[in-house]
Amino acid sequence: MTGIFCAIDAPGLQEAKNLVEKISGTGVGLKIGLELFVAEGPSCVEVLRKIAGDNVPVFLDLKLHDIPNTVAGAVRAAVKCRADFLTIHTSGGKEMMRAAALAAKEEAKKEGVAAPKLLGVTVLTHMDESDLEDVGQHPQAAEQVMRLAKLAQSAGLQGVVCSPKEISALRKSLPSEMVLVVPGIRPEGSDKGDQKRVMTPVEAASLGADYLVIGRPITQAKDPAAAARDIVLSLEKKAA
Repeated sequence: MTGIFCAIDAPGLQEAKNLVEKISGTGVGLKIGLELFVAEGPSCVEVLRKIAGDNVPVFLDLKLHDIPNTVAGAVRAAVKCRADFLTIHTSGGKEMMRAAALAAKEEAKKEGVAAPKLLGVTVLTHMDESDLEDVGQHPQAAEQVMRLAKLAQSAGLQGVVCSPKEISALRKSLPSEMVLVVPGIRPEGSDKGDQKRVMTPVEAASLGADYLVIGRPITQAKDPAAAARDIVLSLEKKAA
């Protein structure tokens, strides 16, 4: 069944702990992003994992992007957090991605832990064709995503992050073992917020998404646990 990561977009550790406590036991994983990681440091990953339980997957969404040596060093440091997934930007190029993949493998072996699956971020879901044109990239988002996803696969990454609109094409073009992690998910009737390329959980799962990233529809709900369970139940019904 398609998995869910709840975006723990909190400004500090106490707020994050409160949120993780609320959704504990609902069957959703944790996505820890830049805001919390920069505010609290790597130790926040272990703290939140203890609250959620060791069997709950953790997605460290740092979107690393720099010269190959710098990204490799950051990946080595991130391996110590024991996250299941870690993001890097595909636009950093093949050499950078290869360096990241090698660093993850070597550091995991050295530490005696499982290496995180490296996910290549393609085109951010708040961007559309006009945004891409503004920054000098290919004006067709779907084509840009496909090109970057294939580059990530050739560089040794284990998956990509894409919008719901590209799931079908990527599932047909990439090897089946490539993981597709999909943000821009909004349950029926939810506000799109700052996302432009969105889809419902069931629609995205039906197209072949492996994991869905859902933030505000869960975290800003009156009852986050109930909101998370409703989404999980809808996916379980779809899979039955």
